[in-house]
Amino acid sequence: MDIEFSLALPRDAVGIPMVRRVLGDAMRSLNVSETCIADMLLAVSEACSNAVRHGGPANRYEVTAAIGAGQCDVRVADSGEGVPTMPPQFPPPDTENGRGMLIMRSVVDEISFGVTPGRGTTVHLRKLLAWDDGADARPRELAAV
Repeated sequence: MDIEFSLALPRDAVGIPMVRRVLGDAMRSLNVSETCIADMLLAVSEACSNAVRHGGPANRYEVTAAIGAGQCDVRVADSGEGVPTMPPQFPPPDTENGRGMLIMRSVVDEISFGVTPGRGTTVHLRKLLAWDDGADARPRELAAV
């Protein structure tokens, strides 16, 4: 079974719990392990927080997700200018910001950033799915994959 959805949200932190709820419930409906879900929700929360904080002049950002074929792909797109490069290490402990990209990188299998000048930034997160109870817990459509 594949699940796909897209949410257009105001650039306000109030939408982040909604994204977490929709994505988490979708993954749970496919019997994805809670550890895998928690990792993806952490990464998506960080990406959404960045869109809210740095999303450029637009008042909205968009989250699209596709769950199926043993993986979860989420894209968070805003109209911001993007990030120059992935920092090589965590910032000093007394720095308030700058950990989000490293946190995302540490909990997903793939992360990429697409920046289109004048159009915005897209963060793409991909996580291979795991199941709590082994192959028998997977939905029938995924067990054959």
